[in-house]
Amino acid sequence: MTLDLSKLEYVIFDWDNTLAESRSTLVLSVNRVLKEYGLPDWEAVKSRRNPDLSFRDNFPLVFGAENAVAAYERYAEIYKSEVRSHISTFPGVRDVLAFFHARGIPMMIMSNKDRRLMEIELPLLFDPQLFSRVVCGHEASRDKPYPEQIYYTLDGLLAPADITPERVWMIGDSPMDSKSAEAANALPVRIGRSIWGDEGAPDTKIVYFNNFEDFYHTLKLIK
Repeated sequence: MTLDLSKLEYVIFDWDNTLAESRSTLVLSVNRVLKEYGLPDWEAVKSRRNPDLSFRDNFPLVFGAENAVAAYERYAEIYKSEVRSHISTFPGVRDVLAFFHARGIPMMIMSNKDRRLMEIELPLLFDPQLFSRVVCGHEASRDKPYPEQIYYTLDGLLAPADITPERVWMIGDSPMDSKSAEAANALPVRIGRSIWGDEGAPDTKIVYFNNFEDFYHTLKLIK
């Protein structure tokens, strides 16, 4: 599929493993909680997760319903104390953000992440003013992979019936991002590989790039 900027109105970015390398902090933090609960490490238990649920919403499947809330709060506590030492971005990300910013195309972040964590992380990497909206988990009626989170992100800007692949791009690393984009009739752009290893079969509706540097190179070539 050929990318076309001529009708593009909004660009929505996923956060974790897309704009932010936060996996290091996630794994370190969840492994400490798993150890406290006498459970195996993340590599051993991550197969229990439901790929259509956010990391937070998978806690009942990993820790049990009776422990999920307390375990997640402990995870969030550790995460907040560690993230400043570990979070980073990826090569090419700043170039892509500057590209869209220079063209006056509004950029948004849409993540299933806990807002308490997002508000700590975002200013560590970027000027929050770059993004016209930041939507986090449990704010829309349903999160990714469903379309409602995109509808919520664009609320007051573009009606669901007016979303087209030419007008809205959803850029992320995972099938969850792409499913949400397709369900909302936005263009799914997949960067790199999902941290969960749930790539799925190639989809002709998705535009794939190995990394942000490749994506930026392609953007510069668009006439």
